[in-house]
Amino acid sequence: MQEPSIFTLIINGKIPSHKIYEDDQVIAFLTNHPLSEGHTLVVPKKQIDQIWDLEADDYDYLWKTAQKIALHLRKVMDVARVAVVIKGFEVPHTHIHLVPIGHQGFVNLDPMPEPSEATNDYLASVAERIRL
Repeated sequence: MQEPSIFTLIINGKIPSHKIYEDDQVIAFLTNHPLSEGHTLVVPKKQIDQIWDLEADDYDYLWKTAQKIALHLRKVMDVARVAVVIKGFEVPHTHIHLVPIGHQGFVNLDPMPEPSEATNDYLASVAERIRL
């Protein structure tokens, strides 16, 4: 049996998170290592390592939910774009990064230089602002 990922532990309430969205199939929460304010992870509740291994219905639902959250982030964060990134190596559990970006037109894939900014209080205040 596969070891529970950190995301499965979050889904099961064993590790706290700053949730901005949840339904019976997907959860979305702020990452502790944001590339920008509002950087959100969209995660299926089924623990599947690679996105390409999701069942077709789960894959479609994940992307539809990511779109819903991205449109919400773009509006609430008042940004030009919301980038999407799938890196796939940090956690063996499919997840989509949604990264609000301004007008610079690129995403720096390194976390914000000041990790102290991603404190629990900071993330809680951002989550409160953008929760669906």
